[in-house]
Amino acid sequence: MVKKSSLSGLKLALAGAALLVGAFAHAQGYPNKPIRMVIPYTPGGSIDTVGRLVADQLQRQLGQPIVIDNAPGASGFVGAMHVKKAKPDGYTLLFNASSQAYLPLVVAKKTYDAQRDFTPVGQIGYVPLIVAVNNDVPAKTMGEFVRLAKANPNKYTWATSGLGTTSHLSEEMVNRALGLQMEIVAYKGAVPQLTDVIGGHVSAAISPMPGVAPFVQGGRLRPLAVTSKVRVPSMPDVPTLSEAGMPGFELLSWYGIWGPADLPADIANRLNSEIAKAVDAPSLKAKFAELSFVPTKSSPAQFRQLIADDLAKIGKAVKDAGIRIDF
Repeated sequence: MVKKSSLSGLKLALAGAALLVGAFAHAQGYPNKPIRMVIPYTPGGSIDTVGRLVADQLQRQLGQPIVIDNAPGASGFVGAMHVKKAKPDGYTLLFNASSQAYLPLVVAKKTYDAQRDFTPVGQIGYVPLIVAVNNDVPAKTMGEFVRLAKANPNKYTWATSGLGTTSHLSEEMVNRALGLQMEIVAYKGAVPQLTDVIGGHVSAAISPMPGVAPFVQGGRLRPLAVTSKVRVPSMPDVPTLSEAGMPGFELLSWYGIWGPADLPADIANRLNSEIAKAVDAPSLKAKFAELSFVPTKSSPAQFRQLIADDLAKIGKAVKDAGIRIDF
């Protein structure tokens, strides 16, 4: 006769084995239909540009279409909420930048919890931002621009790709660190932001390189500084903000992919392994190099830790600067 305790142990073992088999089958069968990738900004900006490149490579690897869904509004909040409310089955993903984590830090009302309401799948990489001005602004260097802005309070303005974005936070920090009285005008993405700077409706912007670099290279915007600790190889003559009056300053825009909360670990891990392959693809690496985008690899756990660490660091900067917005 088999003892009752032995039977219980056997049942538990069989149940555990069934779960493992089920999870393996789940991962093996995924994906078997198109994946929707939400990009919470307008087409043509830095996040959209990189997101489309990554989606194109991933769909070749996964054998299923990845449909881009641009859902701009409220500094990325609208698109993020589409994903937050989606079924956690791996068929609705979010491609966003570090502003995904920063937005709840600066918004006066409750938005979402950047750590609890989403599943970090993997970091894609990071990129510096460029401080750029309209060609009619009579300043060739950051020092000249600062002196000009101080001599003419409230005359010069910043354009930002959205409140709570890395663009917005960097402009707020520059204002406070250098004592500038420059109004910040918010847009629904980098394309309208930069279009208005080029058109002279706004004086300047701080924006991620993939979106602004083509306008700088085409002579339509003048670069004054970059936000990385070291100069960017593709623009060796452009100093860092640290060199230009803000010692030690660095603020990068990092990009990644998230799923809804409770995304099964097997699906998150499958996607993560495909992301690692994608950023190593020679064609994608070449395109990243053109954009001064630095690809990185991280496990879901490492990406989660990056978000936690950045929230602590940026959260302190936001609190010290008193940055608070409402929409």
